[in-house]
Amino acid sequence: MSQVDDWELVARAQAGDMGSFGDLVARYQTPITHFCLRMAGSKQDAEDLAQETFVRLYRHLHRVAPQAKFSTMLFGIARNLTLNHLRDSKRRGRGVTQPLEGQALAERASERPDEQARLAEIAAALEQGIAQLSEDHREVLVLREIQGMDYEGIAKVLKCRKGTVKSRLARAREQLRLRLMALGADLL
Repeated sequence: MSQVDDWELVARAQAGDMGSFGDLVARYQTPITHFCLRMAGSKQDAEDLAQETFVRLYRHLHRVAPQAKFSTMLFGIARNLTLNHLRDSKRRGRGVTQPLEGQALAERASERPDEQARLAEIAAALEQGIAQLSEDHREVLVLREIQGMDYEGIAKVLKCRKGTVKSRLARAREQLRLRLMALGADLL
């Protein structure tokens, strides 16, 4: 059975089929949560932000129209909510509430404990390096390298030009490379 197009699910949800809205949530919950996690740095905040993203989508479902890729629009909502959260957290003097966990690579590693430990160290260094990037550089890196969005989609989400995306991405990659070297390039 072929997968139903995102905009078809939106149209069905607008017509009252809440199962279709549930299908959209199921399809995008993990990528949106991962994006928010890498931006906010806290699992709890990321889950809250992802949930709020879908609440906003549902609340404004009647106004949603297929102008771009659905994922671009949805990541735009998540980005705005996350940036607002980060800005508000700084105002309240509250930073990242808990560190990201660097176990993703280790979980996919072979069963050898030494390999799992090495990959966990690399993952932790990578997460720490990403967390140290500026918000502008972190979001473009996460959208491109982790979420796999193309430059045009990122430009629409960030509301900037494609050239800006490319330059931010190049700077983000270079900053991450330097941070990883400082954290211990011998891991790599």
